[in-house]
Amino acid sequence: MFLIQQTGVAIGVCLLAMLCWGSWSNGQKLVADAKVPITLFYRDYVLGILLLTAVLVSTLGSFGSQGRPFVADVRQAAGSGLGLVLAAGLVFNLGNQLLVAAIQAAGLAIAMPVGSGIALALGLVVNYVAEPQGNVWLLAAGGALVLVSIACSAVAYAKKAGDKDQGGKSGNSQQGLLIAGAAGVANGFFFRMVTSPLAKDFAHPKAGALTPYTALALFGLGLALSNPVVEQVLRHFADTPEAAQVRYSEVAARQHGIGIGSGVLWGAGMAALLLASTKAGNAVSFGLSQGATIVAVLWGLFAWHEFKDAPAPAYRWLWAMAIAYVLGVGLIVAARLG
Repeated sequence: MFLIQQTGVAIGVCLLAMLCWGSWSNGQKLVADAKVPITLFYRDYVLGILLLTAVLVSTLGSFGSQGRPFVADVRQAAGSGLGLVLAAGLVFNLGNQLLVAAIQAAGLAIAMPVGSGIALALGLVVNYVAEPQGNVWLLAAGGALVLVSIACSAVAYAKKAGDKDQGGKSGNSQQGLLIAGAAGVANGFFFRMVTSPLAKDFAHPKAGALTPYTALALFGLGLALSNPVVEQVLRHFADTPEAAQVRYSEVAARQHGIGIGSGVLWGAGMAALLLASTKAGNAVSFGLSQGATIVAVLWGLFAWHEFKDAPAPAYRWLWAMAIAYVLGVGLIVAARLG
Protein backbone atom coordinates (compact mmCIF):
# COMPACT_ATOMS: atom_id res chain seq x y z
CA MET A 1 0.00 0.00 0.00
CA PHE A 2 1.02 3.62 -0.44
CA LEU A 3 2.57 5.24 2.63
CA ILE A 4 4.11 8.61 3.41
CA GLN A 5 7.80 8.28 4.31
CA GLN A 6 9.12 11.87 4.47
CA THR A 7 8.36 14.09 7.46
CA GLY A 8 8.18 17.25 5.32
CA VAL A 9 5.66 15.64 2.99
CA ALA A 10 3.64 14.45 5.97
CA ILE A 11 3.43 17.97 7.41
CA GLY A 12 2.34 19.28 4.00
CA VAL A 13 -0.35 16.58 3.87
CA CYS A 14 -1.58 17.69 7.31
CA LEU A 15 -1.95 21.20 5.93
CA LEU A 16 -3.97 19.72 3.07
CA ALA A 17 -6.20 18.00 5.64
CA MET A 18 -6.70 21.33 7.39
CA LEU A 19 -7.79 23.00 4.14
CA CYS A 20 -10.14 20.14 3.26
CA TRP A 21 -11.82 20.06 6.66
CA GLY A 22 -12.15 23.83 6.74
CA SER A 23 -13.64 24.05 3.23
CA TRP A 24 -16.14 21.20 2.77
CA SER A 25 -18.99 23.11 4.40
CA ASN A 26 -18.97 25.66 1.57
CA GLY A 27 -20.98 23.06 -0.35
CA GLN A 28 -23.69 23.36 2.26
CA LYS A 29 -23.87 27.10 1.68
CA LEU A 30 -24.10 26.59 -2.10
CA VAL A 31 -27.00 24.12 -1.98
CA ALA A 32 -28.79 26.22 0.63
CA ASP A 33 -28.93 29.06 -1.91
CA ALA A 34 -30.56 26.58 -4.32
CA LYS A 35 -33.18 25.62 -1.67
CA VAL A 36 -31.93 22.03 -1.38
CA PRO A 37 -33.01 20.40 1.93
CA ILE A 38 -29.98 20.04 4.15
CA THR A 39 -30.76 16.38 4.88
CA LEU A 40 -30.51 15.57 1.18
CA PHE A 41 -27.23 17.48 0.92
CA TYR A 42 -25.88 15.43 3.80
CA ARG A 43 -26.98 12.20 2.15
CA ASP A 44 -24.85 13.13 -0.86
CA TYR A 45 -22.02 14.16 1.45
CA VAL A 46 -21.95 10.66 3.00
CA LEU A 47 -22.02 9.16 -0.50
CA GLY A 48 -19.00 11.26 -1.44
CA ILE A 49 -17.03 9.94 1.53
CA LEU A 50 -17.95 6.37 0.59
CA LEU A 51 -16.96 6.84 -3.05
CA LEU A 52 -13.57 8.29 -2.16
CA THR A 53 -12.99 5.52 0.38
CA ALA A 54 -13.78 2.85 -2.22
CA VAL A 55 -11.34 4.40 -4.67
CA LEU A 56 -8.53 4.71 -2.10
CA VAL A 57 -8.79 1.20 -0.64
CA SER A 58 -8.95 -0.41 -4.09
CA THR A 59 -5.94 1.51 -5.39
CA LEU A 60 -3.46 3.03 -2.91
CA GLY A 61 -4.56 0.68 -0.13
CA SER A 62 -4.24 -2.52 -2.15
CA PHE A 63 -1.03 -2.17 -4.17
CA GLY A 64 2.64 -1.76 -3.28
CA SER A 65 5.16 -3.72 -1.27
CA GLN A 66 4.80 -1.94 2.08
CA GLY A 67 2.44 -2.85 4.86
CA ARG A 68 -0.59 -5.11 4.37
CA PRO A 69 -3.01 -4.87 1.45
CA PHE A 70 -6.53 -3.84 2.41
CA VAL A 71 -8.21 -7.27 2.14
CA ALA A 72 -5.45 -9.02 4.08
CA ASP A 73 -5.56 -6.32 6.74
CA VAL A 74 -9.31 -6.76 7.25
CA ARG A 75 -8.99 -10.55 7.54
CA GLN A 76 -6.38 -10.41 10.31
CA ALA A 77 -7.81 -7.46 12.27
CA ALA A 78 -9.01 -7.86 15.84
CA GLY A 79 -12.79 -7.77 16.17
CA SER A 80 -12.64 -5.14 18.91
CA GLY A 81 -10.70 -2.77 16.66
CA LEU A 82 -13.12 -3.27 13.78
CA GLY A 83 -16.09 -2.59 16.03
CA LEU A 84 -14.50 0.52 17.55
CA VAL A 85 -13.86 2.15 14.17
CA LEU A 86 -17.38 1.29 12.97
CA ALA A 87 -18.76 2.93 16.12
CA ALA A 88 -16.59 5.97 15.43
CA GLY A 89 -18.51 6.43 12.16
CA LEU A 90 -21.77 6.58 14.12
CA VAL A 91 -20.37 9.03 16.71
CA PHE A 92 -18.93 11.30 14.03
CA ASN A 93 -22.16 11.15 12.04
CA LEU A 94 -24.20 12.34 15.00
CA GLY A 95 -21.75 15.13 15.84
CA ASN A 96 -21.32 16.27 12.25
CA GLN A 97 -25.05 16.35 11.49
CA LEU A 98 -25.54 18.50 14.56
CA LEU A 99 -22.72 20.75 13.29
CA VAL A 100 -24.45 21.01 9.89
CA ALA A 101 -27.65 22.06 11.67
CA ALA A 102 -25.68 24.63 13.67
CA ILE A 103 -24.13 26.09 10.50
CA GLN A 104 -27.63 26.35 9.06
CA ALA A 105 -28.78 28.33 12.10
CA ALA A 106 -25.74 30.42 13.05
CA GLY A 107 -23.43 30.52 10.02
CA LEU A 108 -19.92 29.21 9.30
CA ALA A 109 -18.08 31.94 11.18
CA ILE A 110 -19.73 31.02 14.47
CA ALA A 111 -20.82 27.37 14.34
CA MET A 112 -17.41 26.03 13.29
CA PRO A 113 -15.40 27.71 16.10
CA VAL A 114 -17.90 26.64 18.76
CA GLY A 115 -18.32 23.05 17.54
CA SER A 116 -14.67 22.48 16.66
CA GLY A 117 -13.38 24.32 19.71
CA ILE A 118 -15.32 22.17 22.14
CA ALA A 119 -14.26 19.06 20.21
CA LEU A 120 -10.62 20.15 20.46
CA ALA A 121 -10.77 20.89 24.18
CA LEU A 122 -12.57 17.63 24.94
CA GLY A 123 -10.28 15.71 22.60
CA LEU A 124 -7.27 16.96 24.57
CA VAL A 125 -8.65 15.49 27.77
CA VAL A 126 -9.63 12.19 26.13
CA ASN A 127 -6.27 11.76 24.42
CA TYR A 128 -4.23 12.79 27.46
CA VAL A 129 -6.05 10.36 29.74
CA ALA A 130 -5.51 7.57 27.17
CA GLU A 131 -1.86 8.47 26.49
CA PRO A 132 -0.44 10.98 29.01
CA GLN A 133 2.23 12.51 26.77
CA GLY A 134 3.35 16.12 26.52
CA ASN A 135 3.42 19.04 28.92
CA VAL A 136 0.13 19.01 30.79
CA TRP A 137 0.36 22.72 31.67
CA LEU A 138 0.83 23.78 28.06
CA LEU A 139 -2.03 21.51 27.08
CA ALA A 140 -4.25 23.04 29.75
CA ALA A 141 -3.29 26.59 28.72
CA GLY A 142 -3.94 25.80 25.05
CA GLY A 143 -7.30 24.26 25.84
CA ALA A 144 -8.24 27.27 27.97
CA LEU A 145 -7.42 29.65 25.11
CA VAL A 146 -9.57 27.60 22.76
CA LEU A 147 -12.46 27.92 25.21
CA VAL A 148 -11.80 31.68 25.37
CA SER A 149 -12.06 31.79 21.56
CA ILE A 150 -15.45 30.04 21.79
CA ALA A 151 -16.67 32.68 24.22
CA CYS A 152 -15.42 35.44 21.89
CA SER A 153 -17.27 33.94 18.93
CA ALA A 154 -20.47 33.78 20.94
CA VAL A 155 -20.12 37.45 21.93
CA ALA A 156 -19.37 38.41 18.31
CA TYR A 157 -22.55 36.76 17.14
CA ALA A 158 -24.53 38.38 19.94
CA LYS A 159 -23.22 41.78 18.83
CA LYS A 160 -24.19 41.06 15.25
CA ALA A 161 -27.61 39.68 16.19
CA GLY A 162 -28.30 42.59 18.52
CA ASP A 163 -27.69 45.00 15.63
CA LYS A 164 -29.65 43.11 12.93
CA ASP A 165 -32.10 40.62 14.42
CA GLN A 166 -35.52 42.02 15.10
CA GLY A 167 -38.70 40.04 15.64
CA GLY A 168 -37.63 36.71 17.03
CA LYS A 169 -34.60 35.64 14.97
CA SER A 170 -32.26 35.70 17.95
CA GLY A 171 -33.89 32.54 19.26
CA ASN A 172 -32.63 30.66 16.20
CA SER A 173 -29.17 32.12 16.74
CA GLN A 174 -29.02 30.91 20.33
CA GLN A 175 -30.30 27.49 19.25
CA GLY A 176 -27.50 27.33 16.67
CA LEU A 177 -24.88 27.92 19.37
CA LEU A 178 -26.38 25.21 21.58
CA ILE A 179 -26.48 22.72 18.71
CA ALA A 180 -22.85 23.53 17.84
CA GLY A 181 -21.90 22.82 21.45
CA ALA A 182 -23.60 19.42 21.34
CA ALA A 183 -21.79 18.67 18.06
CA GLY A 184 -18.47 19.48 19.70
CA VAL A 185 -19.12 17.03 22.53
CA ALA A 186 -19.77 14.18 20.08
CA ASN A 187 -16.84 15.08 17.83
CA GLY A 188 -14.44 15.19 20.76
CA PHE A 189 -14.40 11.38 20.85
CA PHE A 190 -14.54 10.07 17.28
CA PHE A 191 -10.91 10.60 16.18
CA ARG A 192 -9.50 8.79 19.21
CA MET A 193 -11.86 5.91 18.44
CA VAL A 194 -10.46 5.70 14.89
CA THR A 195 -6.77 5.96 15.77
CA SER A 196 -6.77 3.74 18.86
CA PRO A 197 -6.70 0.41 16.90
CA LEU A 198 -4.13 1.69 14.35
CA ALA A 199 -0.67 0.13 14.06
CA LYS A 200 2.24 2.20 15.37
CA ASP A 201 4.28 1.39 12.25
CA PHE A 202 2.19 1.23 9.07
CA ALA A 203 5.03 -0.32 7.04
CA HIS A 204 5.41 -3.20 9.53
CA PRO A 205 2.05 -3.44 11.33
CA LYS A 206 1.63 -5.84 14.22
CA ALA A 207 -0.92 -8.65 14.04
CA GLY A 208 -4.44 -7.55 14.96
CA ALA A 209 -3.78 -3.83 14.40
CA LEU A 210 -5.28 -1.81 11.55
CA THR A 211 -3.64 0.15 8.76
CA PRO A 212 -5.05 3.58 7.79
CA TYR A 213 -6.93 2.44 4.68
CA THR A 214 -8.79 -0.23 6.63
CA ALA A 215 -9.67 2.27 9.33
CA LEU A 216 -10.89 4.73 6.70
CA ALA A 217 -13.07 2.08 5.04
CA LEU A 218 -14.64 0.90 8.29
CA PHE A 219 -15.22 4.47 9.41
CA GLY A 220 -17.01 5.23 6.13
CA LEU A 221 -19.10 2.07 6.48
CA GLY A 222 -20.15 3.02 10.01
CA LEU A 223 -21.04 6.48 8.74
CA ALA A 224 -23.21 5.09 5.94
CA LEU A 225 -24.97 2.43 8.03
CA SER A 226 -25.92 4.93 10.72
CA ASN A 227 -27.04 7.69 8.36
CA PRO A 228 -30.69 6.66 7.79
CA VAL A 229 -31.30 6.84 11.54
CA VAL A 230 -29.10 9.82 12.40
CA GLU A 231 -30.55 11.76 9.47
CA GLN A 232 -33.74 12.13 11.48
CA VAL A 233 -31.81 14.26 13.98
CA LEU A 234 -30.80 16.66 11.23
CA ARG A 235 -34.32 16.66 9.79
CA HIS A 236 -35.70 17.71 13.17
CA PHE A 237 -33.30 20.63 13.64
CA ALA A 238 -32.59 21.90 10.13
CA ASP A 239 -35.35 21.16 7.60
CA THR A 240 -38.52 23.22 7.32
CA PRO A 241 -41.81 21.33 6.80
CA GLU A 242 -41.75 22.43 3.15
CA ALA A 243 -38.16 21.20 2.63
CA ALA A 244 -39.00 17.85 4.20
CA GLN A 245 -41.44 17.20 1.35
CA VAL A 246 -38.72 17.46 -1.34
CA ARG A 247 -37.68 14.06 -2.70
CA TYR A 248 -34.11 13.05 -3.42
CA SER A 249 -34.93 12.49 -7.10
CA GLU A 250 -36.22 16.07 -7.39
CA VAL A 251 -32.83 17.62 -6.59
CA ALA A 252 -30.86 18.81 -9.64
CA ALA A 253 -27.80 16.84 -10.69
CA ARG A 254 -25.56 19.85 -10.07
CA GLN A 255 -26.70 20.07 -6.46
CA HIS A 256 -26.10 16.34 -5.98
CA GLY A 257 -22.61 16.87 -7.38
CA ILE A 258 -21.92 19.65 -4.87
CA GLY A 259 -22.95 17.40 -1.98
CA ILE A 260 -20.87 14.47 -3.23
CA GLY A 261 -17.91 16.79 -3.82
CA SER A 262 -18.18 18.07 -0.25
CA GLY A 263 -17.97 14.50 1.03
CA VAL A 264 -14.98 13.75 -1.20
CA LEU A 265 -13.24 16.86 0.16
CA TRP A 266 -13.82 15.89 3.79
CA GLY A 267 -12.83 12.27 3.13
CA ALA A 268 -9.60 13.40 1.48
CA GLY A 269 -8.75 15.35 4.62
CA MET A 270 -9.46 12.35 6.83
CA ALA A 271 -7.34 10.04 4.66
CA ALA A 272 -4.49 12.56 4.60
CA LEU A 273 -4.51 12.92 8.37
CA LEU A 274 -4.47 9.16 8.98
CA LEU A 275 -1.64 8.59 6.51
CA ALA A 276 0.49 11.45 7.86
CA SER A 277 -0.01 10.82 11.56
CA THR A 278 3.03 8.59 12.16
CA LYS A 279 5.61 10.60 10.18
CA ALA A 280 4.42 14.09 11.11
CA GLY A 281 3.78 13.01 14.68
CA ASN A 282 0.46 13.02 16.48
CA ALA A 283 1.18 16.45 17.95
CA VAL A 284 1.76 18.18 14.62
CA SER A 285 -1.02 16.36 12.74
CA PHE A 286 -3.52 16.96 15.55
CA GLY A 287 -2.59 20.63 15.93
CA LEU A 288 -2.54 21.45 12.23
CA SER A 289 -5.88 19.76 11.56
CA GLN A 290 -7.54 22.05 14.10
CA GLY A 291 -6.61 25.01 11.94
CA ALA A 292 -9.63 23.96 9.85
CA THR A 293 -11.74 26.14 12.12
CA ILE A 294 -9.86 29.27 11.11
CA VAL A 295 -10.14 28.27 7.43
CA ALA A 296 -13.91 27.95 7.86
CA VAL A 297 -14.13 31.30 9.64
CA LEU A 298 -12.25 32.97 6.79
CA TRP A 299 -14.64 31.42 4.25
CA GLY A 300 -17.59 32.65 6.29
CA LEU A 301 -16.22 36.18 6.61
CA PHE A 302 -14.75 36.83 3.19
CA ALA A 303 -16.56 34.49 0.77
CA TRP A 304 -20.03 34.50 2.31
CA HIS A 305 -19.92 37.92 4.02
CA GLU A 306 -21.72 36.57 7.08
CA PHE A 307 -20.76 39.68 9.07
CA LYS A 308 -21.50 42.22 6.34
CA ASP A 309 -22.64 45.52 7.88
CA ALA A 310 -22.15 44.13 11.40
CA PRO A 311 -21.18 46.72 14.02
CA ALA A 312 -17.50 47.34 14.77
CA PRO A 313 -17.58 45.58 18.18
CA ALA A 314 -18.57 42.31 16.44
CA TYR A 315 -15.44 42.45 14.30
CA ARG A 316 -13.26 43.18 17.32
CA TRP A 317 -14.59 40.07 19.04
CA LEU A 318 -13.96 38.04 15.89
CA TRP A 319 -10.33 39.17 15.85
CA ALA A 320 -10.05 38.23 19.52
CA MET A 321 -11.53 34.82 18.70
CA ALA A 322 -9.01 34.20 15.90
CA ILE A 323 -6.01 35.30 17.98
CA ALA A 324 -7.03 33.19 20.98
CA TYR A 325 -7.66 30.16 18.78
CA VAL A 326 -4.31 30.39 16.95
CA LEU A 327 -2.41 30.86 20.22
CA GLY A 328 -4.29 27.97 21.79
CA VAL A 329 -3.51 25.58 18.96
CA GLY A 330 0.12 26.75 19.01
CA LEU A 331 0.43 25.91 22.72
CA ILE A 332 -1.15 22.50 22.11
CA VAL A 333 1.37 21.71 19.37
CA ALA A 334 4.22 22.92 21.60
CA ALA A 335 3.00 20.74 24.46
CA ARG A 336 2.80 17.64 22.28
CA LEU A 337 6.21 18.29 20.70
CA GLY A 338 7.71 18.73 24.12
